[in-house]
Amino acid sequence: MCTNIINKIGDDNYSQMVELRHQFHMYPELGYEEFKTAKTIGDELERLGIEYKTNVAKTGVVGLIKGNHPGKTVLLRADMDALRINEEADVEYKSRVENCMHACGHDGHMAGLLGAAMILNDMKDKIHGNVKLIFQPAEEEQGGAKPMIDEGIMENPKVDAAFGCHLWGEMLEGEVHVRKGAMMAAPDLFRFTVKGKGGHGAVPHLSVDPIVIAAQVINNIQSIVSRRISPLESAVISFGCINGGKSHNVIPNDVEVVGTVRTFSEEHRKFIPRAMEDILKAVTECQGASYEFKYEEKYPALINDEKMTELARNSFKKILGEDKVFDMKEPTMGGEDFAYFGQLVPSSFIFVGISKDNDNLVAHHHPKFKWNDKNVLTIAKGLAQTAIDYLSE
Repeated sequence: MCTNIINKIGDDNYSQMVELRHQFHMYPELGYEEFKTAKTIGDELERLGIEYKTNVAKTGVVGLIKGNHPGKTVLLRADMDALRINEEADVEYKSRVENCMHACGHDGHMAGLLGAAMILNDMKDKIHGNVKLIFQPAEEEQGGAKPMIDEGIMENPKVDAAFGCHLWGEMLEGEVHVRKGAMMAAPDLFRFTVKGKGGHGAVPHLSVDPIVIAAQVINNIQSIVSRRISPLESAVISFGCINGGKSHNVIPNDVEVVGTVRTFSEEHRKFIPRAMEDILKAVTECQGASYEFKYEEKYPALINDEKMTELARNSFKKILGEDKVFDMKEPTMGGEDFAYFGQLVPSSFIFVGISKDNDNLVAHHHPKFKWNDKNVLTIAKGLAQTAIDYLSE
């Protein structure tokens, strides 16, 4: 019965969801700059008669749908921020903002959550409890989930469970993928500087060459994953930036190296930076150099609760059919600050496919990133069904 109602309300409001998606896409904003985006969200919640707060963690928006019956509180979350990319996609609603683009699907996440709000707001007579609608800033870089949590969004009323969706280019359109346990990695950042002694390239023995030393450090650090972590467990160390020197015949004083570490377990998350610094210290000291090392823990690993994932799986099956919901075989090394919600309450994050076929997968963070509007409806209906099912337990 509820699924039929959800489908009808969703279909009736589909054009409004698409209009919102296009509005978000045409006027993207970077993390903690989502002022116009937040106003559009607030205006839509106002139109629906849903109570809401703005300026949470600077630009975040929190809506609250109160059911007609007492019960638990479920949190549904969408992220708001865009990326520093100049759009090249051939769409009518192309970004009007130079060097700013929704190239990861956040425009769809917002439109989908607003669609779920349209559905659930019309079903208040059937809701036992409350639905919190979280529109979160700055997922891409700074991470807006924790600041929103720090400002109290998990209270008044107290949140009991959380769900979120992400449009995913590595999966086929019309499919949904779920995963119990570890789904996305902790995406930490490191930066180190090898400090040597500059000089003329013709007489390297009179210098302490930080380029050669940095190369040795990089090669040795790669052995941490291959030789000090079990091959049955997953971790990644990637070097993304090396800066040192400006001339072909000058040995520089310093070389800076920047990269990322991806892990699923807290044990590996603590071990790897210690092992990195041990190598950095040993290699630089034995060659007469010194170093600086900085390690920044970003988001924790995203760990899905088994019970909530099973619930979400069954809810999305009601919307899409038994043959369209799959278990992810492997987690992804990408990071997501939805993980902070999972540290506090039982939670599950769901991937919604957007690719037409396996030979032409949609690349995230790409200037030509695009997907069909109809996928917004999957998010809207799926989240609404999941919320109803959770609150009906």
